[in-house]
Amino acid sequence: MSVYYTLCLLAAMAITIAFVNQYIMKIQTTIAITFGALLISILMLILGKTTWPELQLHAIATLETVDFGEFLLQGILGFLLFAGGLGINLPAMKSQKWEISVLVIVGVLISTLVVATGLWLLAYIAAIPLPFIYCLLFGALISPTDPIAVLAIVKKLGAPEQIAIQIEGESLFNDGIGLVIFLTIFAVAFNGTEATFGSVMTLFTHEAVGGIVFGALLGLMSHLMISATDDGSMELLMTLCIPTAGFALANVLGVSGALAMVVSGIMIGNWTRYTGFSEQSSKYLDQFWHLLDEFLNALLFLLIGLAMLLVQFHWQAWILVLCGIPLVLAGRFVSVALPYVAFRRFRSYNKYSIRILTWGGLRGGLSLAMALSIPTGIKLGSDGQVELRDLVLMMTYAIVLFSIIVQGMSITPMINKAKAAEKAGFPIE
Repeated sequence: MSVYYTLCLLAAMAITIAFVNQYIMKIQTTIAITFGALLISILMLILGKTTWPELQLHAIATLETVDFGEFLLQGILGFLLFAGGLGINLPAMKSQKWEISVLVIVGVLISTLVVATGLWLLAYIAAIPLPFIYCLLFGALISPTDPIAVLAIVKKLGAPEQIAIQIEGESLFNDGIGLVIFLTIFAVAFNGTEATFGSVMTLFTHEAVGGIVFGALLGLMSHLMISATDDGSMELLMTLCIPTAGFALANVLGVSGALAMVVSGIMIGNWTRYTGFSEQSSKYLDQFWHLLDEFLNALLFLLIGLAMLLVQFHWQAWILVLCGIPLVLAGRFVSVALPYVAFRRFRSYNKYSIRILTWGGLRGGLSLAMALSIPTGIKLGSDGQVELRDLVLMMTYAIVLFSIIVQGMSITPMINKAKAAEKAGFPIE
């Protein structure tokens, strides 16, 4: 089956699950799609091991026609981040600029170090010793909250404005920063880059700063082109050039396409929206990108659920898989709670802020895509039975599923308590 036909089939499956969810489960759409796809994966595995082995093999072969990592990291990620940037309220975000900046940079680094250190100790106990550079690699890919998952689930629940701005801004920007940190550690671990302070900072600066600058230039050029025409259809089509040609060019230049899409999306959504678009296209901008965002989200979360068929499970690694979930949550809590010690010296916050930011820090397809990019053939343990890629993929998949299904479904009561606290006049702690 060709890639195009596979994507058509997957899109139909995702939309069907979403449709059925309206009448049966009635839960958040992305959670329903992930859960439905997971059930389909489990059913195929059971049938494949019992009565119908050809079904499992055919399903795996079909999924393998789509390179999940490339499909996300080099493809739809640009669309999803640009759509997220369009929805950012820049004036509201300015009031939380320091909190967002610290959570994005310092928070991701703290979480990466906490998770890496914990994994290194757990791996030693489980007799699958891991070099610390590989532990750092896992910490980097699992620490950033996934903006796609966060915006699709948490933002729509109507959290108090102060918390919503922090979650929204952090998830969009730490996604790009986390990807840059991962690529930097990846270059040291597998590409032979010397692990000196200068070389690491050069790689990080080129990716992060280059992505922000490129995104600003792309946003400016798009603004000028959109402002130069009054054709509503042409104006909307021009926005498509940003996450397609713009995202591709960023990847070719070696700068962060993720950060570039967020920056350009914020510029178009907060500047061009009011001064460049005609009245006709301004009316349809949000509808157009919301529909595209919903469709791609449905496809992505279906792939997350079906990715279970591609994971090689090893019994020796189960202790790390089971311990990985609380370890990542602990890393997330420390990375949020420590900055809040400083934040509270200057401002008051909702008493549920740390809990919501910790539990609402969802992981998603981006972490899986980064895990899938790890090269094969690196054996671990004394008997060499476990591959590094399989181990990281197992842990990442378990954490992503727990994040989307368990955390995503249980965050609502916490947000409702935060809203009730503000309405009651007790917004601070």
